[in-house]
Amino acid sequence: MKGFDFQGFLSYFGNGFLWEGVLITLWLTALPIAGGLVLGTLVALMRMSGNPWLVSFARFYIWIFRGTPLLIQLVIVYAGLPQFGIRLGVVTSALVTLTLNETAYLSEIIRSGFMGVPAGQREAAASLGLPPWVIIWKVTLPQAFRLMIPPLGNSVNGLLKATSITSVISMEELMRRSQMLMQHKFDVLEVFACAAVLYLLMTTAWGLVQRQLEIHFHCESTPAAKLTEGTT
Repeated sequence: MKGFDFQGFLSYFGNGFLWEGVLITLWLTALPIAGGLVLGTLVALMRMSGNPWLVSFARFYIWIFRGTPLLIQLVIVYAGLPQFGIRLGVVTSALVTLTLNETAYLSEIIRSGFMGVPAGQREAAASLGLPPWVIIWKVTLPQAFRLMIPPLGNSVNGLLKATSITSVISMEELMRRSQMLMQHKFDVLEVFACAAVLYLLMTTAWGLVQRQLEIHFHCESTPAAKLTEGTT
């Protein structure tokens, strides 16, 4: 086995094929996060609704998607659903699986954020005669959002790296393109080392954005952050 070629390693940072993979990785992260926030809010509201059927459904959903590996979920969506006549393409399968998986985690973050707002805040707003939607939008949500930012940021960081799993179904994000380039050039260490640095650059950049958000909204670390421990 040949030694590590440092010059070859540096040359891959100018490879447009890999940088296209970076762009795919970024939107493959952004879209599931956006979808997960919408669906996660619905699941969180189900958990807090008090309706036993809705609560049971939300708990079952979270139990399934947090308790099974993302890789297995991806394979079931891509290769299992066709057994029932549901055929999804590579991109659709990746987006659907990542969104459903993120929904389970984000719903718990959102629920914990709302639960972190003291009940007295809502009671005080209700005593003023404010309608429920105003209480949620003007009183509860702004305070809950501050509590959610740190764990939400961790979820984004984790998903950036988790997108690499979609390479198993030939989704051409950064990891898959690194594998394709490695098979063509046979520079295993050089290509994967470059990919590792590119992932590190993306997560570092997001870390800086998250830090600025926390400073802007005066966020503090809360117990909610523990919900994402072990997932990144």
